[in-house]
Amino acid sequence: MADDNSLSGRALRYARVGKTVGGLAARLAGERYLGLPINRLEHAVDLKDALGGLKGPLMKVAQILSTIPNALPQEYADQLAELQANAPAMGWRFVKRRMSGELGPDWQNRFSEFGQEAAAAASLGQVHKALDLEGREIACKLQYPDMQAVVDADLRQLKLVFNIYRRYDKAIDPTSIHSELSARLREELDYVREAKQIRLYQEMLKGEDCVHVPDVVDELCGERLVSMNWLHGTPLLPYIDAHPEPEDRNQVALNMFRAWYVPLYFYGVIHGDPHLGNYSVREDGSVNLLDFGCIRVFEPSFVRGVIDLYTALKDNKPELAVHAYESWGFENLTQEIIDVLNLWAEFVYAPLLEDRVRRIQEQDGTYGRGIAHKVREELHKLGGVAPPPEFVLMDRAAIGLGSVFTHLKAEINWHQIFHELIDDFDEPKLAKNQVAVFKKVDLIKPK
Repeated sequence: MADDNSLSGRALRYARVGKTVGGLAARLAGERYLGLPINRLEHAVDLKDALGGLKGPLMKVAQILSTIPNALPQEYADQLAELQANAPAMGWRFVKRRMSGELGPDWQNRFSEFGQEAAAAASLGQVHKALDLEGREIACKLQYPDMQAVVDADLRQLKLVFNIYRRYDKAIDPTSIHSELSARLREELDYVREAKQIRLYQEMLKGEDCVHVPDVVDELCGERLVSMNWLHGTPLLPYIDAHPEPEDRNQVALNMFRAWYVPLYFYGVIHGDPHLGNYSVREDGSVNLLDFGCIRVFEPSFVRGVIDLYTALKDNKPELAVHAYESWGFENLTQEIIDVLNLWAEFVYAPLLEDRVRRIQEQDGTYGRGIAHKVREELHKLGGVAPPPEFVLMDRAAIGLGSVFTHLKAEINWHQIFHELIDDFDEPKLAKNQVAVFKKVDLIKPK
């Protein structure tokens, strides 16, 4: 495949997206002002097909948006959820150029083997399997060409989509969502930072034997190349097929829970992209974390707010719920808006509130969509709400992990394992842990 991910190479594909988005604007205007019906499902399929042709961040953003409740109408969320992270890989000609640019013209002499075909390809880069001169298996993650310019162009496209949608539906103000996605995507392009984030996760999870984080191979890294040792494991869905025993699936779920939430409640950090391709399962049920480009760091007060809202719902303390929302940055809250926000909070927190063994979601998927639809409708009536930026990846993680636990059909006392993490929570201690671990890995805390 030719290396055709430059701005010029994307122009025709952007034209298709622009035409599709323009068509959406016209149809929505016709529906709103002229009473003309719109087939949203048909148009959502068109938009998905157009976005699917764009290797890069716009496809990744579409996937993230599909998991954020109320960010998009359900027809669009359902279609965008089908976009796959495994984009077609760039060819060997690109790989040789990129590796020469990062490690020098004699780069092949630094490996005993280097796979010409990509082992995995995603929205911002692709992974090649190699052997170093000592025979160690290595994963070499290469960034696609021109990605900084591509990100800037994609984010302009995203702002256009948001502006059109905002005219149609006032329930959610996407301004902070756009700013958050912009900041996180630009961080994800920094492979030097990603190498430090791998070390960050090693430090945060060094006491968790059930979770494995790769080692960075410093001498084989560059600005657009990060290399790490290869972790062997089975992707989640094939693992489930091969392990029908409930106890096996429950153990994987417990390990996943700790992999994501030990960093949050002890260090204020969360993995922001719980995509099925970003981890694998070992035969003993322990899990491998494989991608560290997208993380979110929270202020200790935000994490305190997560626990406060849980306590408010559990103990029926409405004033504590208000405090939690305000500590997160929600503004101009009325009692009506708080009641609507609590509808969604009660759905998300439900598995944690019940002190019993249960599945993460006991109703079918239509129940959650129904709650999201009701929340959007009620917020629209009340003039809308602007979610704080932190909610983008927090919701992404909660919904993404919920999907994993649903696939696993895990039946666990979520209440108990949650309390194992939060019962000794101390906000000053988290702040101290955060400063210490970031200093140790020489990582600047993002704003």
